[in-house]
Amino acid sequence: MTNRIIEIDEIKQILPHRYPFLLVDRVTEITDNKITGYKNVTINEEFFNGHFPDFPVMPGVLIIEALAQISGIFGILKMKEDGTYKEGLKTLFTGINNVKFSHPVRPGDRLILEAEFVKQKMGIWWFNVFAKVDDKLAVKAELSAALK
Repeated sequence: MTNRIIEIDEIKQILPHRYPFLLVDRVTEITDNKITGYKNVTINEEFFNGHFPDFPVMPGVLIIEALAQISGIFGILKMKEDGTYKEGLKTLFTGINNVKFSHPVRPGDRLILEAEFVKQKMGIWWFNVFAKVDDKLAVKAELSAALK
């Protein structure tokens, strides 16, 4: 796959998500088996109103969703490249294993999102995913998604 930057306008053409649920701001690297991007986390995020007002922390489930979105971008672009993409294809999150949360994500952080392609079989794609802040691992997991 050609390595290139993908900005928000193109991301919105790939993913159906929109504010406040679009959690990938930019893709910075794509190779044949890996994609990297980021989400700039600001104090203006809706979820910080209640999670938590005195110590704002990005909910872990939303970090997982951001990792699922970056994985979906990879899968859709890969299918477009190999000619198996069909218009209207959607990415559906199917599972997650071995999740470990090890560093909080706070306002002002740039959340680096990485997905390493593991395998694909019968429309299910598997990835090892990592979220980092300032070179500190915030989350790691094994994720699967269906592209249907």
